[in-house]
Amino acid sequence: MRPPPASRNGATIDRDVSPTRVALAWGVHLFTALGAVVGAVALVAIGRGDLGSAAVLMLIALVIDSADGTLARAVGVEQALPWIDGRRLDDMVDFLNYVIVPAVFMVAAGVLPHWACAATPILASCYGFSHVAAKTEDDFFRGFPSYWNIVAIYAWGLGVSAVTGAWVVAFLALMVFVPLKYAYPSKLPPVLRTLTVVLGVLWSVVLAVWVLAPERAGSYHLLEISLAYPIYYFALSFWLDARSRSAVR
Repeated sequence: MRPPPASRNGATIDRDVSPTRVALAWGVHLFTALGAVVGAVALVAIGRGDLGSAAVLMLIALVIDSADGTLARAVGVEQALPWIDGRRLDDMVDFLNYVIVPAVFMVAAGVLPHWACAATPILASCYGFSHVAAKTEDDFFRGFPSYWNIVAIYAWGLGVSAVTGAWVVAFLALMVFVPLKYAYPSKLPPVLRTLTVVLGVLWSVVLAVWVLAPERAGSYHLLEISLAYPIYYFALSFWLDARSRSAVR
């Protein structure tokens, strides 16, 4: 006879979950939480004026966030550790690494005319993260998904002026409130998911090479070439959003 489920902190525990799976679930949550440590170290690097190291740490945080969801689904963390809210943990870490760290980075890099301009992405993202439909039922992000870390790295790398940076940040902050759908790479249909993930990995490698060796990579215009992926991502998102809206009609 199957043993009855236990309860802990109001959450039902499946007794069939093996200790190994529970340990793996804890490991996945630890992996996610390490992103917050990386973000904190990035803030320290920014405070020291070491923007290169901060950019590397921002990319590491991005890699962690890109992988932890897949690992969580593979392990089944909701069943193994039902009293831990992985989505809340992920949101806390993401707000640090996708909003706070890049906002401070942009101020330190001089791509914003005044530190007060950093309030724009922070306030907009507070709304974006707290919106009940921030992630739609059909697995899309609703509104610009606060990729301020990517914005910060490109603005710094391309040497945009403070005025241009302010306009770009203001526009994207406005797009947080516009209910367009943006692709969730790991939850796209199989063919698009494979293509998007493969292109995303290549993009990450190219961007990492540029951050680690900017002078050498600059001679090959790797940063400019890497812009092809963000362009692809936005084009794909707008196409999928248009197709979704036409289907509803």
